[in-house]
Amino acid sequence: MKTCSRCDSSLDDDARYCVECGAPQTEDAADELNKYVQRQAEQVAAESEGDDDSESGFIPTEELTDREQLWRRGCYVLGYGTIVIALTRVPAAESWPLILGGIAILPPIRRLTAEPLGSPLKREVMAGIYAVFALIGITLFVVLG
Repeated sequence: MKTCSRCDSSLDDDARYCVECGAPQTEDAADELNKYVQRQAEQVAAESEGDDDSESGFIPTEELTDREQLWRRGCYVLGYGTIVIALTRVPAAESWPLILGGIAILPPIRRLTAEPLGSPLKREVMAGIYAVFALIGITLFVVLG
């Protein structure tokens, strides 16, 4: 019996890959793995060349229409402005929903949520989440303040 050079688990003498960590155990297996990884990388690169990044929520700024650029800039101003205002009241309860609302409307959140959710959030959803958190924060400010 031989052991894996990476994880020290015991292997059969004729094993090409480690059953625990998957490390190649022979030069032929290492070459095979490298060729497989290269093919996969080329396939992913070929698939992504034809795609636009609108599915992931990322579109280069120069490709956006004027309306989309205005929306994005407005979201940044509204989001960061809300966060800054909320940070001035951090110990108070109303600051936390405002911070969450400010974060929710920032454009990078669309990209960050695209993979776990399967698609990016729509602008209307982002605005709705912002509005809910902002209303909760403002209500808490009026009631508690």
